[in-house]
Amino acid sequence: MKYEFILPTTALFALWLIATLVHFDVIPPGLAILEDLKSSFGEYFYVLIFCIILAESIVYVGFYFPGQFFAVVLVILSKPSITDILWLTLAMVAAATLGSFINYRLGRLSSDHKTGHSSTSLKALLLAMVHINSLAFFMFNQGSNRKPVKVVWMAGLLNLPYYLVLITGTALLSEEIMQVAESTWLMISMVLVWLVVAIILDIKQWRAAQH
Repeated sequence: MKYEFILPTTALFALWLIATLVHFDVIPPGLAILEDLKSSFGEYFYVLIFCIILAESIVYVGFYFPGQFFAVVLVILSKPSITDILWLTLAMVAAATLGSFINYRLGRLSSDHKTGHSSTSLKALLLAMVHINSLAFFMFNQGSNRKPVKVVWMAGLLNLPYYLVLITGTALLSEEIMQVAESTWLMISMVLVWLVVAIILDIKQWRAAQH
């Protein structure tokens, strides 16, 4: 019997561990590393955007690197034109899609399931896309359950309007909204809700197995 609570429990532990290590200066904050990378990449702006979004889109790794927030700050500072916004959108979508594929493959490698050809619920996918970290774990779970890989490409298509609105909106407004979205406490709250839901599903599955 597979327990749904295992994955959110590991996510919560990873969040706590990273926050603790950063708090006690064992490791530098992810944002500090991204600031150093900014000077290293120089004029290769799109490559930097691609790399930082890819880093945040990988399961567990994304808890450490506030990729979307940093990308948005770079966008605001660069005062992008309409053409820049389109290229930035493509770079971010390509990175997020590649990250989703990596997470999906990691999920498949970690699973001994032999079947799982049922399609993915669009509602579940849209819910997971609320945050790039939740999408990462969703894709890992999809791979673990041997769902069709088309869910990765579906997420990529849905990310096109999402990132276009994100970049355009923050270029016109400010990064304050993204600071809230990248809050550690917000992430912990999201994972806790996920954990509660997973425990409820496990209890239902256990009860069904008893009958």
